[in-house]
Amino acid sequence: MNPDKNGIAEKAVAHILQHDLFSQWLGIEVLQTKEGFSKIKMVVRKEMINGLGIVHGGIAFSLADTCFALACNSRNTLSVALDTAINFIKPVHVADVLTAEATEIHNGKNTGLYQVTVTNQQQHVVALFKGTCFRTNKQLTQL
Repeated sequence: MNPDKNGIAEKAVAHILQHDLFSQWLGIEVLQTKEGFSKIKMVVRKEMINGLGIVHGGIAFSLADTCFALACNSRNTLSVALDTAINFIKPVHVADVLTAEATEIHNGKNTGLYQVTVTNQQQHVVALFKGTCFRTNKQLTQL
């Protein structure tokens, strides 16, 4: 990971989130971003619970997936998910504050591999996500 000397990661992330209505609905806030890395958070709301009274697994997955997307695209190279997997470790509840942190494991010419850890406000790991992205030969946005 390199520092974001020219603000490329920040500009790429801002571009994504400006157009990502679902992440806006989730209430995602960016905490940190740089090449190959992203850290975001959100607060769980009552409309996110499932029929079992706990938060729908898709919420933790979506937070992790967004974090993954931000890290993948942090170099302004249009990258899309090729394969993802998640392990749910602990249940998530209404009012939990979830933080997702994506770390780049491999940065290849055509693919990238990332691990995303999702924690709650007590720093308990609630989910582990792994994703592989495919890198196109296009820029995400004109910077």
